[in-house]
Amino acid sequence: MTGVLSGIRVLDFGRYLAGPFCGALLGDLGAEVIRIEQPAGGEDRYLLPIGSEDGGVVMMQVGRNKKGLTLNLGAKESAEIIRRLVLSADVVIANLPTPVLKKIGLDYETLRDIKPSIILTTTTAFGEGGPYSNKVGFDGVAQAMSGAMHLTGDPDSPMKSSVAYVDYATASLSAFSTMAALYEVKNGGKGQLVETSLLSTALTISSGSITEQAQTRPNRVASGNRAQSAGPADCYQTKDGWIMVQLIGPHMFKRWTQLVDAPELLSDVRFKDDLSRGENGAILSDIMSSWCSQFTTEEALVELEKLKIPVGEVLTPQQVIENEHVVATKQLEAVDFPGLSSPALLTAPPFKLSETPAKKIERAPLLGEHTDSILQELGYSGQEIQSFRSNKVI
Repeated sequence: MTGVLSGIRVLDFGRYLAGPFCGALLGDLGAEVIRIEQPAGGEDRYLLPIGSEDGGVVMMQVGRNKKGLTLNLGAKESAEIIRRLVLSADVVIANLPTPVLKKIGLDYETLRDIKPSIILTTTTAFGEGGPYSNKVGFDGVAQAMSGAMHLTGDPDSPMKSSVAYVDYATASLSAFSTMAALYEVKNGGKGQLVETSLLSTALTISSGSITEQAQTRPNRVASGNRAQSAGPADCYQTKDGWIMVQLIGPHMFKRWTQLVDAPELLSDVRFKDDLSRGENGAILSDIMSSWCSQFTTEEALVELEKLKIPVGEVLTPQQVIENEHVVATKQLEAVDFPGLSSPALLTAPPFKLSETPAKKIERAPLLGEHTDSILQELGYSGQEIQSFRSNKVI
């Protein structure tokens, strides 16, 4: 299987997560993705090392299904190399502020002059057009500025998610919008600039609380793991672990009252609807906590699942690796990588297509692994390539 994006070439100048993972998703779908790094290696290549001198966890995950090219973007010779690369490509990914893109010749106007059908996919921290346009930022900053941190943790201690959900969600939106731009070109349209930002992604994910605040001014504060607009919905301790239970709607609530043998709650005005149950969720959580304390995690899961109440065990990363459903559905893939004593366990592409499945993961490239072959394809001779290397262009 070659994938739906077979024949599409992507130049990935991305760094850290949002840009590179966008490229990885396009690579999953069959695109040829060339990761372009500085000769000393990109800033994200060695993050979270696990034993290989050629890359850390981040690179192994977001560098999958890519070729590797090194290029000193500040060298005068690089402009012509970039020009040839762009002429050969369909998409350029670059998650850098606009002034930086202009300085190194990767802004949309420059790329469009080289190839009118090119698509430039950019990701910034805050988006263009406002006073923060040229500021830098990471996932946690976007979480903070979207209201999410204020509503997470305890009222007197804002807390961010330890996983970079804004980065990965932004990458997904970037890949989605890049696919739309490719579709436009395929139908005879023009190339275009595709823009995403960490803040716009974070605001989208937090949109429910933002819209509610604008309309009714509830001024919500954090409530730990307990939901504020439904209930019982919280994290509960069993005899040997923790589970997450989430109830929404009157039918689930009725079944839950049967579970905890409290039918009188159905006529209690404090629990008349989801919003009321959320506002009085502490009471419901106390009842559920008492119930859970009587059972092991496995026993609680069985009883809750009998009544079709959404529940999941709180797993450690090791338990995730060993989870029977994760294993059965092959959501993790073991991929060999130079320097590791055992294969790296990476997440598989997070989607399935019945007729055009995603590629089987190919390991991330070593630093500059495909530099010579790519430059040869662009028309450079072996002598020219050696000169580039001697002059630290590559």
